[in-house]
Amino acid sequence: MARSGVRYEDVQRAIDALLEKGEAPSVHKVREVLGTGSFTTISEHLREWRTRREENRDLPPPRGMPEALQELAESLWEKAQTSANEALAHYREEAEGRVVAAREEASEALRHAEDAEQRESALAAHLARTEQRLEEQSGELARREAERDALAEREGKLTTRQTRIQAQLANLQQENERQVREQQQALTEQAAHHQERLSREEKRHESSEARLMGLLDEARQERQAADKRHTQRSQQLEERLEQAQQLVQQARGALTEEEKRHRETEWARHQAEERTRTLQHEQILMQARIDEQKQLLEEQVRRLRDLETQLHRCLWRAPVPDRPHEEVPENDESPAVAEPSESRE
Repeated sequence: MARSGVRYEDVQRAIDALLEKGEAPSVHKVREVLGTGSFTTISEHLREWRTRREENRDLPPPRGMPEALQELAESLWEKAQTSANEALAHYREEAEGRVVAAREEASEALRHAEDAEQRESALAAHLARTEQRLEEQSGELARREAERDALAEREGKLTTRQTRIQAQLANLQQENERQVREQQQALTEQAAHHQERLSREEKRHESSEARLMGLLDEARQERQAADKRHTQRSQQLEERLEQAQQLVQQARGALTEEEKRHRETEWARHQAEERTRTLQHEQILMQARIDEQKQLLEEQVRRLRDLETQLHRCLWRAPVPDRPHEEVPENDESPAVAEPSESRE
C-alpha cells in the first residue's frame, strides 16, 4: 500500500497534465509536476493508474460517442495491431531463419575443424612413424659405415702385412744375392779345389730359391685374394651406401610432403576458426538488429496507444447533447456521471 502523503487523485491529475502536454508519464515527471512526494509512493500510484488503464481499455465508449467515430477508432486500432503483428512476425521469422542458418554454418565449421584436427593427428602419427623409420635407417647407415670402417681397418692391416712380407722378400732377395756373390767368389777362388762343395752349394741355392719363389708366389696369391675381397667388399659397401642414400632421400621427400600437408591442414583449421568467429560476429549483429526491430515495434505500439489515449480523452471530454424527451433508465449511467477510462501511456 502507498504511504500517506501524496494521494492517487493528485498523481492522476499530474498524469493528465502531462498527457495534455504530449509527454509520457513517469515517476520523475509526476514528482516535478507535484513538487513533493516520495518516489515509492508516486511509483505505486503510477502503477495503480496503469493497472486501471489496462482494465478499462476494453470498456465500450460512452453512449454519446458517434458510431462512425467509434468504427473509425476500432478500424484504426485493428489495422495498427495487425500491421504491428505482421511486421513483428516477419522480422521474427527472418531473424529466426538467419539464426538457424548461422548455427548450421557454425556447426559445419566446427565439423570441418574437427576433421582437420583428426587429419592433423593422423599426419602427426604418420610423421612420427616416418621419423622412426628415418632413425632406423640412420642407425643402419651408421652400422654399415662402422662395418666399412672395420673393413678399411682390416684392409690397412692386410696392406701392412703385405708390405712386411714384401720387405721380408726384399731382404731374402738381398741375402740371396749376397750369398750368390759370396758363393760365386768362393767358387771362383776355389773352383779347382771345391768342385764337390760347389755342387752342394748349387743344390742348396736351388732349394733356397725354390723356397723363396714359393713364399713369393704365396704372398702374391694372398695379396691378390685380399685385393679381390677388398674390391668385392668395397662394391658391396658402395651399393649398400647408395641404397641407404636413396632411402634417406625417399624419407626426406616423404617428410617434406608430410610437412606440406601439415601446413595445409593448419591453414584449413585457421580458415575454419576465422569462419566460426565471423559467423559468431554475424549472429551477434543479427541479434542486435532483432532487438532494434523489437524496440522500434514497441515504440510504434506505444505511439499507437498514445494516439488511442488521446482519442479516448477527446471522446470522453466531448459534450453530450441533451435529450429531454428520452427517459434515462435507472440502471444506466449518464455520460456526464460515468467515469472515463484511464488513458494509455
